[in-house]
Amino acid sequence: MNRRDWLKAGFLAAGGLASAPALAFKGAKLHTHAPGSVIQEMLPIFPFDESRMMARLNANENPYGPSPKVVKAIAESVSLGNRYGHGDAAKLIEMIAEKEGVKPENIMLGPGSTDLLEKTAFVQFQHGGNIVAGDPSYMSIMNTTQALGGNWKAVPLTADYAHDLPAMAKAVDANTNLVYVCNPNNPTGSITDAGALKKFCTEVSAKVPVFVDEAYLEFLEKPETQTMVGLVAEGTDVIVARTFSKIHGMAGLRIGYIVATEERIETITEKVRSTMGLCVTSLKGAIASMQEQNFLSQCKSQNTECREYVWDEITKLGYEPIPSHTSFMIFPIAMDGKEFMKNMYEGGVGIRTYQMYDQSWCRVSMGTHDELAYFLETFKKVTNA
Repeated sequence: MNRRDWLKAGFLAAGGLASAPALAFKGAKLHTHAPGSVIQEMLPIFPFDESRMMARLNANENPYGPSPKVVKAIAESVSLGNRYGHGDAAKLIEMIAEKEGVKPENIMLGPGSTDLLEKTAFVQFQHGGNIVAGDPSYMSIMNTTQALGGNWKAVPLTADYAHDLPAMAKAVDANTNLVYVCNPNNPTGSITDAGALKKFCTEVSAKVPVFVDEAYLEFLEKPETQTMVGLVAEGTDVIVARTFSKIHGMAGLRIGYIVATEERIETITEKVRSTMGLCVTSLKGAIASMQEQNFLSQCKSQNTECREYVWDEITKLGYEPIPSHTSFMIFPIAMDGKEFMKNMYEGGVGIRTYQMYDQSWCRVSMGTHDELAYFLETFKKVTNA
């Protein structure tokens, strides 16, 4: 019995999602990102056991990881749990610095890149100010900024869902403390031209630091041609974030890093701790994963194959996804978003639903081929496609 049939059998034996108390759907609410924003996320209001879902496609997780060698390294490191991992952190920083072509002083580790986004916001916006960023985009740093009393100057994406760099440069004013660019972007999956972005970063960083979130960079065919990390080696005031949560398959192990000038790193680490937030298991796992290039290449290849599969099937049904360069895909749907979410979850499929550009959208993460086949099967039933 394959995994899909096994999951389905267990699911049906349990009486189905709709009748399971821990998975009972109680509706959804809209989460407004900011006044005037083009996007609102529909949040499900119900407790559910994700381990019993047939297709968990709502969190952009890598379904293939962590690699066996990472699992082995983590298992062997558990006995070291009574010791701090400062030595392992130093080793990982050295490895990252060599990979990125910078000095160890240009690296800061954290429990996932989201933690580093938020720490940067705490440092930059403790006395207010505004952040300039695209709309829609990944909201973590904007949410923290606004919680601290700062403002988000939202700049709509272009017609092809790229960041509108000229408009963002124009939006920078005397109260701007940071510019944020998520590239490839979440939740749209779109990408902004690397050449234009490098020019933008070089010019704008002379006035204010630019934070470039590259969480999904490794899913690109030639990520080395798209990254902004080379600007750091040139002394540009750019902060580049990466994570082990996506292609490395270590989302639950919580580890990521930023690359920035030594001076910018110091402005953050003099106010917040870095490696103290990391456990030895995650550090050992990340060190092992840095050496797993074959595994990472396989993950990228499988992600691409699955993304093309979903694209083909969804477009055959008449839907128009935004071309994706990531591990997820988003497309507008023709039915009410709350009803769509309710029915998809009741069918055992976790997805994300948004209200964007005055229309309901579905964002689906790239799971395994079997999971995506079940997603498509359920999607057709829910939408009567």
